[in-house]
Amino acid sequence: MTAGSGVLLVLLWLSGALRAHNGDLTARETCKAGFSEEDYTALISQNILEGEKLLKVKFSSCLGTKGTQYETNSMDFKVGADGTIFAARELRVPSEQVAFTVTAWDRQTAERWDAVVRLLVAQTSSSVHSGHKLQKGKKSTVLDPSQPPNDTLLPWPQRQNSNGLRRQKRDWVIPPINVPENSRGPFPQQLVRIRSDKDNDIPIRYSVTGVGADQPPMEVFSIDSMSGRMYVTRPMDREERASYHLRAHAVDMNGNKVENPIDLYIYVIDMNDNRPEFANQVYNGSVDEGSKPGTYVMTVTANDADDSTTANGMVRYRIVTQTPQSPSQNMFTINSETGDIVTVAAGLDREKVQQYTVIIQATDMEGNLNYGLSNTATAIVTVTDVNDNPPEFTASTYAGEVPENRVETVVANLTVMDRDQPHSPNWNAVYRIISGDPSGHFSIRTDPVTNEGMVTVVKAVDYELNRAFMLTVMVSNQAPLASGIQMSFQSTAGVTISVMDINEAPYFPSNHKLIRLEEGVPPGTVLTTFSAVDPDRFMQQAVRYSKLSDPANWLHINNTNGQITTAAILDRESLYVKNNVYEATFLAADNGIPPASGTGTLQIYLIDINDNAPELLPKEAQICEKPSLNAINITAADADIDPNIGPYVFELPFVPATVRKNWTISRLNGDYAQLSLRIMYLEAGMYDVPIIVTDSGNPPLSNMSIIKVKVCPCDENGDCTTIGAVAAAGLGTGAIVAILICIVILLTMVLLFVVWMKRREKERHTKQLLIDPEDDVRDNILKYDEEGGGEEDQDYDLSQLQQPEAMEHVLSKAPGVRRVDERPVGAEPQYPVRPVVPHPGDIGDFINEGLRAADNDPTAPPYDSLLVFDYEGSGSTAGSVSSLNSSSSGDQDYDYLNDWGPRFKKLADMYGGGEED
Repeated sequence: MTAGSGVLLVLLWLSGALRAHNGDLTARETCKAGFSEEDYTALISQNILEGEKLLKVKFSSCLGTKGTQYETNSMDFKVGADGTIFAARELRVPSEQVAFTVTAWDRQTAERWDAVVRLLVAQTSSSVHSGHKLQKGKKSTVLDPSQPPNDTLLPWPQRQNSNGLRRQKRDWVIPPINVPENSRGPFPQQLVRIRSDKDNDIPIRYSVTGVGADQPPMEVFSIDSMSGRMYVTRPMDREERASYHLRAHAVDMNGNKVENPIDLYIYVIDMNDNRPEFANQVYNGSVDEGSKPGTYVMTVTANDADDSTTANGMVRYRIVTQTPQSPSQNMFTINSETGDIVTVAAGLDREKVQQYTVIIQATDMEGNLNYGLSNTATAIVTVTDVNDNPPEFTASTYAGEVPENRVETVVANLTVMDRDQPHSPNWNAVYRIISGDPSGHFSIRTDPVTNEGMVTVVKAVDYELNRAFMLTVMVSNQAPLASGIQMSFQSTAGVTISVMDINEAPYFPSNHKLIRLEEGVPPGTVLTTFSAVDPDRFMQQAVRYSKLSDPANWLHINNTNGQITTAAILDRESLYVKNNVYEATFLAADNGIPPASGTGTLQIYLIDINDNAPELLPKEAQICEKPSLNAINITAADADIDPNIGPYVFELPFVPATVRKNWTISRLNGDYAQLSLRIMYLEAGMYDVPIIVTDSGNPPLSNMSIIKVKVCPCDENGDCTTIGAVAAAGLGTGAIVAILICIVILLTMVLLFVVWMKRREKERHTKQLLIDPEDDVRDNILKYDEEGGGEEDQDYDLSQLQQPEAMEHVLSKAPGVRRVDERPVGAEPQYPVRPVVPHPGDIGDFINEGLRAADNDPTAPPYDSLLVFDYEGSGSTAGSVSSLNSSSSGDQDYDYLNDWGPRFKKLADMYGGGEED
């Protein structure tokens, strides 16, 4: 603002304080950096909004403001880059004033300057004293509430210039305007009047902007644009909005600003118009039974929409009623300020009272029942169970019985009583056997529904060892007992279990039983006694034996004492012996009620003896007729095992003498030898060569085996030639010549048969029909490639109309392009040749043969084609077929058709049946 600017006058309805700066700064010859003032003071309201601007500090660095930064030592207030101090958060000032330091420092020179800022909390009109000074040595004009609002003037911030350094005084801070909520009017109600001293020179128009004026909610505040009087237009609601921030503007008639905008803060004064409201109508909490006084239970909360900093919003709690009132009518208390419910008396017992219902009342005005508003809620306190009751048996002794050798059987049920909460860890029973069962035959399981203990057999008991058990059982809970609670003597009981004797099956003590003996023992040899034991010592019973499994039927068992003897010779090489072991199964049964039986297995390990002579391998072989080209490797097979097998001895017999003359054997190793020709040449053929093979058993066994050797001439690779193989098969030269003559005779007969068939076919072509050529009525179908006249008026070679012999035009077609009515590609079927001389009997045979040939034709349909029985030739003796129906043909006798057989009888009936009626 320039030196000649006007002064903005503000008239406040309630109260205010304003301070004016007097004095000028004279221009200094040298620039000195620093704040414009050492101490800044401003009026603020007690409630400050986040970001609300409070005042502005001025700092001169002689170099401009580019290198200057501001900071404060307060967490609640910040300084902007232009020196504006604003609230860093929404806060309530608890004291009458706030003081902090603002520091400016130059980033280039690192110099620092400090200034003190004091923020004074503005009071209401009744508490503002006239003449209160804002800063020492400076004056301030304060509103007098007794004066009319249009007679009191308040100077607005003023700025002056001098010829030297320009000094700008700080802005005035206008105290907030307090408006009570729920005012009854009348409306509109005047709040403040705004005037500028320039309205004496030019017409001024006034306006206000901000939330509540030109922003929603709209038109809560209005202003008379000419007089500057601002009004509130309706009752205020603090719970809807607690404060408003408006800006007042002064412009001339052309809209040009004549004054800087001024901030106006309007606070709505709270009234007690809201009851406390509980967050829930019903609160649920719990506390352990037996809890000590002062134990926390739960917290109830009520909220009051009124101002919580005033008595209107200060809620206090109290307990109205408690149900039931046992064991005391005051079992609980509540913190009046926090709403915490705690126990106040001892004696909580879930087994007596499981739940309490407590009515809570919340009252504002700090709990004053005469002026405050109240509301109620219900708190349900559940007494939770603790394990303060040990489980107790309902009886001191229990009894049961169990059959021997029985498991997973319940033999006794143990019942207990527990007053704690059912189906909780404090109630669930756990049973233990503390004595009487050292071998662990029994266990006790808990029934999850009834909490009973089920004594169960987990390990079979034996009547012959234990006829009864005396168990001592203890019961406890899953959860440990509460502190100070002792186990009851009734938590222990005795259980008597009797064992019942039952008929047990005999058993073989040694099962599987293994014995060793040599094979080949004679029948009737006693092998062993395979006896069973009856465990029933207190029953007089007899055991009988029988066979269950004897695959080779080699054994016999005495049915009274279990003695086993051989019923046949045991052979180790039998198919029933696996890995030298023969296995048989026997049954032992007693005569108890009911009878019981057990099985036992006897394993006989058979020791090998040399009872099998070796056999020569291979049985057949092939060798060349010259000894230098080939030899035969031979070995032996023996059913016995070591040491009754190899090494083997191979030798040739002395009889017949030709064997040693033609052959020789040389030893390769203990198991193999080589057979070869002794002479330089042996005629091709099959030879039986006897060889004696002897094993190494004790005593050794020998066997003469025959090997069939095929001797044949060989090629350079040592293989038999084809002729040599035939010769070696035993066929001599005469036999081979006889075979070749038979083959020639067979081929000659086949050739003669083919010639005879061709001749017969030719004779059939030369035969003629046995009827007159003019009366020949056979169906002779010619294949034409084009329309034309009859066969008589054709002067060209009719043979061209037949199916051509050459079929290149058909064969050249690509696959899949032939028509279905084309004649198939391939050899023509051989149909019978039409006889030249007609004969009634021959025609029937001719037609039958044609039908038979057509039926057997592999090239028959699905294609459509005409069967060609014969070629008519150019000189056909058949008359015109059209003459059959010609009126000029005259009468003819067709009775001869009856002589042609049954196939022409119908035709004879049609034309020879007499004249038509």
